[in-house]
Amino acid sequence: MSSAIITVDNLGKKYEILHQGEGRGGTTLREAMTLKAKSLFRGVPRGNNGHLAAESAASFKREDFWALRNVSFEVKEGEVLGIIGRNGAGKSTLLKVLSRITEPTEGRVAIHGRVASLLEVGTGFHPELTGRENIYLNGAILGMKRAEIKRKFDEIVAFAEVEKFLDTPVKRYSSGMYVRLAFAVAAHLEPELLIVDEVLAVGDVTFQKKCLGKLKSVANEGRTILFVSHNIGAINTLCTSAIWLDQGLLRSSGSTLDITKEYLSSTPSKSRIDFLLSTTGKGQILAAELRATDGTPSISFACGDEVAVLVRFILHQRVRDCHVGCVVTTSDGFHLFSSADNDANPEMLDTREPGEYVAKVGLPTSFLNEGMYHIAVSLGIPGGEGFDRRDVFSFSLYDGADRRTGKEGSRRAGVLVLQIPWKYLPPDSMK
Repeated sequence: MSSAIITVDNLGKKYEILHQGEGRGGTTLREAMTLKAKSLFRGVPRGNNGHLAAESAASFKREDFWALRNVSFEVKEGEVLGIIGRNGAGKSTLLKVLSRITEPTEGRVAIHGRVASLLEVGTGFHPELTGRENIYLNGAILGMKRAEIKRKFDEIVAFAEVEKFLDTPVKRYSSGMYVRLAFAVAAHLEPELLIVDEVLAVGDVTFQKKCLGKLKSVANEGRTILFVSHNIGAINTLCTSAIWLDQGLLRSSGSTLDITKEYLSSTPSKSRIDFLLSTTGKGQILAAELRATDGTPSISFACGDEVAVLVRFILHQRVRDCHVGCVVTTSDGFHLFSSADNDANPEMLDTREPGEYVAKVGLPTSFLNEGMYHIAVSLGIPGGEGFDRRDVFSFSLYDGADRRTGKEGSRRAGVLVLQIPWKYLPPDSMK
């Protein structure tokens, strides 16, 4: 029986959130300007004991925020663990603790073996060093000998497709080049434990498929992988088990299919969801909505009816090659199909000006069986700086009659209901 390579016991991570308060008797304009200047140039002032300095204590209130609380699980050697949850669930915080980037507030983490982490673009790279030098630097950090790195060097470069820029400082790399090289290094230098965050979402579709193929190969070699992704289909395909984080708590753990099905079923049954506006990045999804053919909001549709998906988004600056898309999955996370606004209209990839937009697509359901389905919407901008994906809706399809006969009962099994014509040939046609 394989031993545990990771043991997490009652893990907790607490952050302190500061809120501007009124203080004693309010804050004067001079005081407000002084505090603002201090926050800009040297951060919020603190005393020797780590608490807020006297001049700002009256103007700020502290709140404890637990990004993780009472999280316990084990990962066996050779296991591929998927970590799922909505934005803000604590997934990235967990990976940062496991990667020793941040210390836990409480609890215990034990890790056996060398760890390679791919948490965000360029993690572990020195911007002034070239791609070649960073490959050797990362290998050295992993404890590998120069001969080991040299043996894998050509394979890493070929996978990353950065031969022309190998001797260029990585600070001049695009986000896509950064990710390709970072993933290639992390996947090829043979760590006992590979930790991969949603960073793969910034690559193009071809690159994502290539990376998932490499992760499968790494998993087949018996190495341990922790994989965070909003792509439930990828989680189901790659992972042998999964955990579900919800608001910093471990909601559930077990077999991948069971956990992803439970997670998807928890998606809010609302016909419209709005999101808080953020000023970071190049763009963001503001709202998404499902509507029936008559234009009314709905989450229940008859088989064959069109499901209208509306996405409202904002661009903070001029962009090219921006696209809006959606993904439809089954209740157990199987990826049925995807659609993007540039599929039938390539001109949508032309430059778009800053501002708000509303995109609409009518999804066909005539080939789908009755049951529960899920939709994720996304806003993609090349370079990885504007990717925004939201798992937003659960909707149901109902079928009042068997589409073969038009009568009740005898409904067809399976996800798809296809009416394909058959022909009869003479008896001797197969002799």
